[in-house]
Amino acid sequence: MRIESFDLLDSKDKFHQKALHWSGQFDEISFFNSNGAPDEWGRFESVLAVKALHSFCADDDVLDQLQQFLVKHQCEFIPGFLSYDLKNEIEDLHTSAIDKLGFPAAYFFVPTITVRWAANQVHIQADDPVAVYQSICDTAIPQIDANLEIKIHSRWTKGEYLVAFDKVQQHIQRGDIYEVNLCQEFFAENAHINPIEVYLKLNTVSPTPFSNFFKVGHHYIMSASPERFLAKRQGKLISQPIKGTAKRGATAYEDQEIISRMLQSQKEIAENVMIVDLVRNDLTRSALPGTVEATRLFEIQSFKQVHQMISTITCTQDPKVPNMDVFRHTFPAGSMTGAPKIAAMRICDQIEDSKRGVYAGSIGYFDTLHDEFDFNVVIRSLLYNQQEHYLSFHTGGAVTNQALAEQEYQECLLKASAILHALNTSLK
Repeated sequence: MRIESFDLLDSKDKFHQKALHWSGQFDEISFFNSNGAPDEWGRFESVLAVKALHSFCADDDVLDQLQQFLVKHQCEFIPGFLSYDLKNEIEDLHTSAIDKLGFPAAYFFVPTITVRWAANQVHIQADDPVAVYQSICDTAIPQIDANLEIKIHSRWTKGEYLVAFDKVQQHIQRGDIYEVNLCQEFFAENAHINPIEVYLKLNTVSPTPFSNFFKVGHHYIMSASPERFLAKRQGKLISQPIKGTAKRGATAYEDQEIISRMLQSQKEIAENVMIVDLVRNDLTRSALPGTVEATRLFEIQSFKQVHQMISTITCTQDPKVPNMDVFRHTFPAGSMTGAPKIAAMRICDQIEDSKRGVYAGSIGYFDTLHDEFDFNVVIRSLLYNQQEHYLSFHTGGAVTNQALAEQEYQECLLKASAILHALNTSLK
């Protein structure tokens, strides 16, 4: 394979659209887009990888098999995903809820073609980079159909959500747990969509730093994730959990008032601190002694729909701890479980009415040449089984002793708003 660089003749956004529509011919697609967000640990503005030269797919013994796959393939970019229910392999847990999507527990691939954007250039790695570049440039952008006629339903009624919320709070009051991320599913059956068009609309409505489009066969992920689960850079591990959400204001002044209230909110701070402590504990199992540090606490980052409270925890990885053990020690993201982690996951398994699957899992890539990786948290994301025409997304929020049921329910709807907008629909 060769790498060649080309000047962008179209705008970056237009070339993104052309490249994604061009990629639709392949069975395997991974596209990451930082949407220009500043990120000291990011390696790519955006990167598209297509057509598996080698692939890994597993439902059992995932991490050991994945390690063997990664050892065999020394590449800068091996994209893929880990489903939330990989937790059942890591801990003594079991999920028996509804699963109509049928995603594997994990999937990764070595791409035949990789397209990277940087400044006003695109760098293409392929057998014939010139032909790939020309083919992308020649791709027509189709007219987007705004009339999707998707009917989105909630797995729970509002009343059923309130009952589930009350069950969680009973566990908290008994001292079983301190915090739980309670999630609910929204879905559409007999849904016929163009996943690339829906993703592009979602990314326009909600541009986020860990945005991703992923395809394997008839399974699609359309993600507007704002959250980094875990990255490794030159031996350092970085996690950036999100806990704390508020709606954007109508004006800059109102935004500042909302941010000020978030930073003074005992509830928001308490939720964030609990997850920071959980992540610190998780990372300690993989770290050199004394290196785990909460480097930044309670930062507010503003996105199109919401403000988010984000903290950053780092450590130096113990060289004796393999990368797969790092994932065993930290997966799934603490922001999507609760604390204590195993107890919170077990309670979610008992109360939630549908399998999370890829939701609350992680999409990212391994760079086996440089021993690095970077993974997001799969939130604000649509999952689609094209063969079954089944479309699904979850939203969730932290339940603590201070949480109010009505506020948490409304937060779930707020987190759903960008996806509903991208689908040009509302809840039925």
